[in-house]
Amino acid sequence: MPALEVLAHRVLWAVPFGALIITARKQWGEVRIALTHRLVFLVLVAAAVMISINWLVYIYAVQSAQVFQASLGYYINPLIFVAVGMLFFGEQLRALQKLAVLLAAAGVMILTVSGGEFPTIAMVLAVSFTIYSIIRKKAVVGAMPGLFVETLILLPFAIGWLVYMSARGDAVFPVTTLDMQLLLIMAGPITVVPLLCFAIAARRLRMATIGFMQFLAPSLQFLIGYLHGESLSLPHLVCFLFIWAAVIAFSTDAFRNNRRLRPA
Repeated sequence: MPALEVLAHRVLWAVPFGALIITARKQWGEVRIALTHRLVFLVLVAAAVMISINWLVYIYAVQSAQVFQASLGYYINPLIFVAVGMLFFGEQLRALQKLAVLLAAAGVMILTVSGGEFPTIAMVLAVSFTIYSIIRKKAVVGAMPGLFVETLILLPFAIGWLVYMSARGDAVFPVTTLDMQLLLIMAGPITVVPLLCFAIAARRLRMATIGFMQFLAPSLQFLIGYLHGESLSLPHLVCFLFIWAAVIAFSTDAFRNNRRLRPA
């Protein structure tokens, strides 16, 4: 199935599921404000553009058997988060955090250089999601209302593309198996729930913390790529070990800092 059609279904089925959450949380008033406040709406348009680019490139990476390339992108992503946190939010890194950055940078550099070509997919994924995260951190709107408006912004384009594909006779959804149709429908909640959790975290946590938490996703992607038969070279293995060493260093620092700040 073409990546654009998968993305279109992802947006299409995210809207009704998002509407259910908005109704349950009684947040339609916030949605209305986000849609009518010009500045907030424009910020969410920018967020929608960034997240749609990220989704599309990720879908393409998976479909073209470049899961390790996608994994690399999300390994690079936390490093960009940390850089943004220091440069634009005045965040200071402690010794173990600096060590974690160096370890992660070394692992990513080994994997990047060993590939013999510029990792375009990885960089687009990393940069687009970082920009999206900055926008969501600054957007003056609740996590779920903001996410719902983002999907609403993308909805006309998704419907337009599906109508175009159907008119050409190239739409896959109507003629595919029931299992595949159910998977595409489930793309809605599978899309909304993680982004809702992320949007909530983006407004409450430091950029560096958000960044290093995201080492979990590429580690799972790395494992999936390996299990599905992608070639695991020595540089990939070395990068994996460096990344997890960085996570251990950062987690140790977070544990010590929490203990120090905890009331006696």
